[in-house]
Amino acid sequence: MLTTTLRDGLEAYAIGEKLRALRHEKDMGLVELGRHTGLSPAMLSKIERGRLFPTLPTLLRIALVFGVGLDFFFLGARDKPLVGVVRRRERLRFPERPGQREPAFLFESLDFSAPERRLNAYLAEFFPVAAGRVKPHRHPGGEFIFVLSGTLIVGIGRDEHLLDAQDSIYFDSGVPHTYQRRGGRMCTAIIVTTR
Repeated sequence: MLTTTLRDGLEAYAIGEKLRALRHEKDMGLVELGRHTGLSPAMLSKIERGRLFPTLPTLLRIALVFGVGLDFFFLGARDKPLVGVVRRRERLRFPERPGQREPAFLFESLDFSAPERRLNAYLAEFFPVAAGRVKPHRHPGGEFIFVLSGTLIVGIGRDEHLLDAQDSIYFDSGVPHTYQRRGGRMCTAIIVTTR
């Protein structure tokens, strides 16, 4: 069973519509296409109607009959505007580092359903952690943080920046940086990184 996100992502490619157009262009029926591909006409009909998404080997069998490459079915999806919707119930929470027992923060990806995105957006929840246990990290690009609630200390290189709710910061994320919650109140933020 596909999630709504996966189904929407696959439907954007309109594989079934492209298959139907190829078949009509060659004036070929489902039974004839089935003989050429070894696939049942019922399966081919489900693919054309968007009720079934083919595996890559299945799609390649179909592509070979029409003399097109796999890329034929995947190009042109960008003719539509790039849109990615992430429902709250679909988000997954991860610790800052895999397998960490007491992470300094948990994060959820807010834009994982958008292919070819130029940035990454996260919702982060920060926990109280002793200063000596906060590990700096770095990654190419830039980073933007908007604090939703609580108080956050963002360490960038040797400098520390205190951010309260509704404060924001942008910085070069190639510089080692840390996050640390301050005080007893819950601390959450939106973090956006560029590649």
